[in-house]
Amino acid sequence: MDRRFLTVLGVSLVFALVVSSVFYQMTARSSGPRKAEQTDMKDVVVATRPLGIGVMIKPADVKLVRVSPDGFPKGAFSKVEEVLDRPVVSNILLDEPLLEGRLAVKGSGMGLAPTIPVGMRAVTVRVNDVAGAAGFVLPGLKVDVLVTGHPPSGDSNMTTTVLQNVLVLSAGQAMQADARGTPVSVTTVTLLVTPGDAETLTLANGEGRIQLVLRNSSDEGVDKTPGKYVSELYGAARRPAAPVAKASAPAPKAVVHVAPPVVIPIAPPPPPPPDQIVVFRGDKRTVEIIPRAN
Repeated sequence: MDRRFLTVLGVSLVFALVVSSVFYQMTARSSGPRKAEQTDMKDVVVATRPLGIGVMIKPADVKLVRVSPDGFPKGAFSKVEEVLDRPVVSNILLDEPLLEGRLAVKGSGMGLAPTIPVGMRAVTVRVNDVAGAAGFVLPGLKVDVLVTGHPPSGDSNMTTTVLQNVLVLSAGQAMQADARGTPVSVTTVTLLVTPGDAETLTLANGEGRIQLVLRNSSDEGVDKTPGKYVSELYGAARRPAAPVAKASAPAPKAVVHVAPPVVIPIAPPPPPPPDQIVVFRGDKRTVEIIPRAN
C-alpha cells in the first residue's frame, strides 16, 4: 500500500477525532446549564381567579407554578399554607403571584377592615344614582364631597364643598328599610377619611344632601371655594358677611394739663448804618451820606 495514502488517512482520522471531541464538549456545555436550571426551579403561589379587596383566600383560590430563581418575585410565597385565610387588601389578577404587600395579616378580619390604615376611618354614606356620579364611583377613585342645605346664617339653601380628595373604598348596593319598614335597595359608598372628616361627613349626611364629584386620582390639590347660594344662581349679589363685633373701647386716659410756655419779648434789631461815599480830592477826604429810599 502506498505510504502517502496511509499518511493522508492517518491525518484524516486524527482531524476527525479532534472535531468530534470539540463538538461533544460544546454539546455537553449547552445541555449542562439547562439540566441545572430545571433542577433549581422554584415554586411560587399564584391566583387561580381574580381576587378582589376583602376576599379571604381559600385553597381553591391559589395554585403553585414553577419559575426560575431569577423570575421569583420579591415578597412572593412558595407554599400555599402561607397565604390561606389571609384577606386581600389590593386587587390580584388571574395567574398573578401573591405578594406580602397584597395580603393582610392572618386573623385581622374580613371585608374592608384589613384595608383601613391605622389612624383612618371608613364611613359609609347613602347616595342616589346622580349623587354617585351615575355609577362611575368605583373603589380606588378619588372624589370631593359637596353638601346642599340651609346654613343657620344664610337666607337660602347653599351648596359647599366639605371634603376633598377622598379615597373610595367600596361602592355598591345595600338593603335598607324605608319609612314603612319595607326593605329597599339603595346605593352606598364607603369613603376613607380621618376621624375629624368622619364627623364632618356624618353631619353633612344628616343635615343636607350629599353629592359626590369625581376627580383625577393624580390631582392632590385642595381648592378653597366660598360655596354658592340659591340667589346667586339668578344673578343676585352675595350678601356681605356680618360685621364682626368690635371689642369695647378702652377707658379714656387721664388728661394732664401743661402750662403754656412763657414768651420773652425780643428787642428789634438796630437799623443798618447809612450808605456812605468817601471822596478824596488831593489831600482832602470828604464823606457823603446817601439817603436811603423809603
